[in-house]
Amino acid sequence: MSGGGDLDPATFNAYGHELIDWVTRYLERVEEYPVLSRSRPGDTRRALPPDPPARGEPVAQILADIDTIVMPGITHWNHPGFFAYFSTSGSAPGILGELVAAALNVNAMLWRTSPSATELEELSLDWLRRMIGLDGGWSGIITDTASMSTMLALAAAREAAGLDIRRLGLAGRSDLPALRLYCSEHAHSSVDKAAITLGLGHDNVVHVGADDAYRMRPDLLAGAIDADRARGFRPLAVVATVGTTSTTSIDPVAAIAAICGRERLWLHVDAAYGGVAAIVPELRGVLDGVALADSLVVNPHKWLFTPMDCSALFTRRPEALARAFSLVPEYLTSAGDPDVRNAMDYGLQLGRRFRALKLWMVIRAFGTEGLAARIRNHVALAGEFAGWVRAREGWEVVAPVPFSTVCFRHAPAGPGRDETNARNAAIMERVNASGRVFLSHTRLGERYVLRLAIGNLRTERRHVAEAWALLREAAERVAAPGSGPGA
Repeated sequence: MSGGGDLDPATFNAYGHELIDWVTRYLERVEEYPVLSRSRPGDTRRALPPDPPARGEPVAQILADIDTIVMPGITHWNHPGFFAYFSTSGSAPGILGELVAAALNVNAMLWRTSPSATELEELSLDWLRRMIGLDGGWSGIITDTASMSTMLALAAAREAAGLDIRRLGLAGRSDLPALRLYCSEHAHSSVDKAAITLGLGHDNVVHVGADDAYRMRPDLLAGAIDADRARGFRPLAVVATVGTTSTTSIDPVAAIAAICGRERLWLHVDAAYGGVAAIVPELRGVLDGVALADSLVVNPHKWLFTPMDCSALFTRRPEALARAFSLVPEYLTSAGDPDVRNAMDYGLQLGRRFRALKLWMVIRAFGTEGLAARIRNHVALAGEFAGWVRAREGWEVVAPVPFSTVCFRHAPAGPGRDETNARNAAIMERVNASGRVFLSHTRLGERYVLRLAIGNLRTERRHVAEAWALLREAAERVAAPGSGPGA
């Protein structure tokens, strides 16, 4: 393509249909790909010229290169054998929503820059709020990821503390003590990154100890706050987690909220993974105590089958969030729209994609009952897998399984800690090399632990059974005489 203008409509239509056919084939055949890319560093770049083309290239060639150059370097998060990290499978309704959002290409910074973008965001988040059992006192905005949502929530906490940081900043102030932030030792690293970004300082993140079920201990939290006040520090906020990244443990939010209420601290709840489980009626209790929090994040792109990226930040104190970020230059004033919400006032970004469209389409296409049924099935599959592990001699489940993630390891009698850790690492390497499934790991204390996280829309019982068979086979090979843990 050269000269002015875009592709002509006929060409776009032809290749658009071809690409939809490609997506359909991919989703139908995704299981045929090795789930973990076998690409080596630099392979994709070496397959392409270092300089951009001077003249436009045929679309047919570009699309062909997706198959020959791009696909070998893809780890397939849509694969039903993807059990690593937390799943982010994209459903067909969400993919179509992403297509429409790209075509419309709106910037949802102001209500007037696309009223439907703002109002669909408000509506879809109100639906999600109702689905997970939050009352009408919560309002929400969509961000890209939980890392951004948590940072915005903690910025609101900093503003709500009345320290005039928006105007005066943090540096060079003799009137401002060190501000302290508290979270579990198993909290996500986004809490630490938020403290760094907001100028609180990494040393002022207090990682509170956990109990045997990897939940934050309220007594240790209360003690840490008391100790900090005695040292002249200023406690600012607490982050509790519903579904920690390593083990999916659930912090005792109600007890933590009681401490925050007594100490007048902002409570943010990171339920990025586990929060949507509350859509299932019998799992509604995972959010017990959240009604007393100030902010909450859940990620539809994790376990609600909405394509990356889509994170929902809810707060009961939207005015604090607006005070932290609202800044309206003259060229963005809209005095004629006094009764609307402008999303740019509730975060860092001025440019905002129409993320709500895909979430709205996913909720409509599956319905609350359909989404609950899929989440319930994943939880049941995880419970069944955990049962297989517990029943097998030499294997153990090492953490509770409140959701759909199982932490486990091969721990036969005889080998010491270091050898057992090395064997589990070797087991995971062998299983992942199969191309059939992809697992990740964590460390709990001094133990190397395997994780199997079920959350993919396309995962069936047979995929979980295959993972278990591969794990047992790998364990036998690693333990074979002369093989060595890393053989």
